[in-house]
Amino acid sequence: MKSKLGIMLSSATMVLPLAALAQTINATNAGSFIATAMDFINLRIIPLLIGLAVLWFMYGVFTYVRAAGDEEKRKEGRSMMVYGIIAIAVMLSVIGLVNLVVNSFGWGGTTLPPVRI
Repeated sequence: MKSKLGIMLSSATMVLPLAALAQTINATNAGSFIATAMDFINLRIIPLLIGLAVLWFMYGVFTYVRAAGDEEKRKEGRSMMVYGIIAIAVMLSVIGLVNLVVNSFGWGGTTLPPVRI
């Protein structure tokens, strides 16, 4: 077990510089640097966090449904669902705020397509 973990960690350590070299930043001034940072947040970080919040919500639903007789587990599942919904709402608000800042100051940047419900 230890040797497999060591091999996996050393392999990951060897591959990480390749991922860093694949990233290019065309930041010629502060505005373009901020736009690049906003793009990274919009296109990489926020979707990851929204996905984690959705998984947390779904796990709460699963916990709530599975614990039909145990009131304590149902309460735990209900609170997980509430926190998941709050996290999703916060992340969607962050997307809106990031896009508002980028577009207000004219920094350009890539914006996410509008959410259609």
